[in-house]
Amino acid sequence: MALAWKPTRRDALGLLGVAPLAAAGPARAAQTKPLRGIMPIVTTPYTPSGAIDFEDLATEMKFYDRIGCLGAVWPQGSSDVGLMSKGERMHGMTVIAEACRPLKVASILGVQGATRDEMLEYARHAETLRPDAVIAMPPSAPQEQTIEAFHAYFAALAAIAQRPVVLQTNVPGLRDALTPPVELILRLAREFPNLVYVKEESLPLVPRMKEEVRHHDLLKGVFGASGGNGLLYEMRLGLDGEMTGQGAYGDVMVAVFDLHRQGRHAEAADAYAKWLLMKNCEDSIPGTQRYIFVKRGVFKSAAARRGAVGAMVTPQLAADAIAEIEMRFATLKPYLAAA
Repeated sequence: MALAWKPTRRDALGLLGVAPLAAAGPARAAQTKPLRGIMPIVTTPYTPSGAIDFEDLATEMKFYDRIGCLGAVWPQGSSDVGLMSKGERMHGMTVIAEACRPLKVASILGVQGATRDEMLEYARHAETLRPDAVIAMPPSAPQEQTIEAFHAYFAALAAIAQRPVVLQTNVPGLRDALTPPVELILRLAREFPNLVYVKEESLPLVPRMKEEVRHHDLLKGVFGASGGNGLLYEMRLGLDGEMTGQGAYGDVMVAVFDLHRQGRHAEAADAYAKWLLMKNCEDSIPGTQRYIFVKRGVFKSAAARRGAVGAMVTPQLAADAIAEIEMRFATLKPYLAAA
């Protein structure tokens, strides 16, 4: 049961936010796909030998398109961006941009780097691919942990990007990192009409989200993340969508989003509760989501990279673990897109 996304008045106003970009040239005028709704952080597929399976990466884009997701984001934290080489990132961005081009799902390419110069190298490559949008975490290098450096980093990205830019507010796993103040985000949005989208997952989370939503006249899209743990609440706060790494159940998240927008709150809560039951299976049975990707015909292998050196692991799930996964997955059936 993948419910069709129906734009609200705010959605329509948000889409008008791309109009100022059209004046900047043909590449900006070509942006037509809405950045709204459920936009999964793409799970990177691997072959049993440890290589990224670029064929399955393209198949994943078609899966998201079929189940009603409006965007696909790669590579970010949930994509194992820290475990892949520069060459893998560059080629994977090409695969995703080309795979999404004929589809409804928007390609949103991650161009973050430890420094501004590193980010710009990825951003320039992304520009040659003409994706629908780009996204970047803040710089992680110690020497760039200042408000001034953050401004220079995102300003440089917005200046060369001929398309919408999504500002992600944190770097997963980086302790004691500086968080971009909401005031800085609003300043950048005033300076650059294409940098008006925010992926918010920094503490204090809810107060930051409320403040950003309060500036919806300036910010055209405020998105949640954090594993989707706050999805239902965030919809009530007025967020415009969710970017998180739970793509195997993307159609269930689409159902939650659409049911809430349609005012069918009890049904949205039921779908959300069933999805949470499925999601927390990963905590006790690592590899659950990759098992589901294989079950749904998206991945050929459940292989994964783990640890700082990217060692390969192919989970060997016990019979009782598989039975538990299958039981929980069965509860999602009313909300799954047709095979």
